[in-house]
Amino acid sequence: MRGCIKTRSVFESLCLPSPLLSSPLLCVKMGSKDNASSNSSALVLSLLLLLLLLLHEAEGCDMFTGRWVKDASYPLYDVSTCPFIRREFACKRNGRPDLDYSTFRWQPQSCKLARFNGVEFLERNKGKKIMFVGDSLSLNQWQSLTCMLHSSVPNSSYTLTTQGSISTFTFKEYGLELKLDRNVYLVDIVREKIGRVLKLDSINDGKNWLGMDTLIFNTWHWWGRRGPSQPWDWIQLGTNVTKDMNRVVAFEIALGTWGKWVDTVVDTKKTKVFFQGISPSHYKGVLWGEPAAKSCLGQKEPLMGTNYPGGLPAEVGVLKRALGKISKPVTLLDITMLSLLRKDGHPSLYGLGGQSSGGDCSHWCLAGVPDTWNEILYNYMIV
Repeated sequence: MRGCIKTRSVFESLCLPSPLLSSPLLCVKMGSKDNASSNSSALVLSLLLLLLLLLHEAEGCDMFTGRWVKDASYPLYDVSTCPFIRREFACKRNGRPDLDYSTFRWQPQSCKLARFNGVEFLERNKGKKIMFVGDSLSLNQWQSLTCMLHSSVPNSSYTLTTQGSISTFTFKEYGLELKLDRNVYLVDIVREKIGRVLKLDSINDGKNWLGMDTLIFNTWHWWGRRGPSQPWDWIQLGTNVTKDMNRVVAFEIALGTWGKWVDTVVDTKKTKVFFQGISPSHYKGVLWGEPAAKSCLGQKEPLMGTNYPGGLPAEVGVLKRALGKISKPVTLLDITMLSLLRKDGHPSLYGLGGQSSGGDCSHWCLAGVPDTWNEILYNYMIV
């Protein structure tokens, strides 16, 4: 019950919900018309308790537990107004015939997300630098945010440049730079005589992340890659060099290295740090109660409950354990469960590989699920 004041008469009593008492309503006796001092004190007390209630509700808002609801006001933008959206995310442009996947809004159980306001975001971040660091899921979220903002100010000029691994989308009128550093492991890969070495205890590329006002990190999807798509030949930890190791263990060690970098290098009074969380894939229908499904192909609606039958992937626990060891504030965008419910949101045959591919059930269509990740980010940064 949110901040509702009920009165029988302004001079009789004031009742409001109280988080401090077991009773749902706290009623303060206001006294008679002749006792103005008593009335004033009671009113001040009541308003203070109401403020405590609102603070309690704000702190207790779990933005990551909820359900998807159909909303005619979604999507937040027309993706055709964003020509810079890459082919792998442009499902509508690639011919996907069903578009309902873009018309769902995330509704938390205990609160309501503030609707994304692109103009407010731009105004509040004038002259700032925001950087996404990670793999193609970071690219997915970065592209989502650039389109959400561009569609809010379609006549405002922008530039899109790439230098090395870093792409920069600049809103010139606002001096806001949205950057993306494609760094799939966060730790370094170094070419040496023996070949390409994944160094689990080294982050020399961290120099690219300095001077940002906001950092949003992500890594996981590349840790399981093997064969030709694996971009390293050896793994090194300290002086120990090995051909391979348990990938989840390596993932956790790398997160520990990144966490130490945050603690020793980042001034969190000047830079907000977020971690995107684990974005899930949908290749096994048995995990969502549809054993015959071998991928996300043909999925047209979300799971409408609040929980995923297959549960959370183990790497979520690894990530949370690593984040718990960092002493400086890092906010987890805990998007795994809400994304698990969206088996319908992937490009499938309408992504980069098209009809000849096996179907992309890892990335997300735009407009789509990453817009919700950014709405949650907006609620942390602006609201």
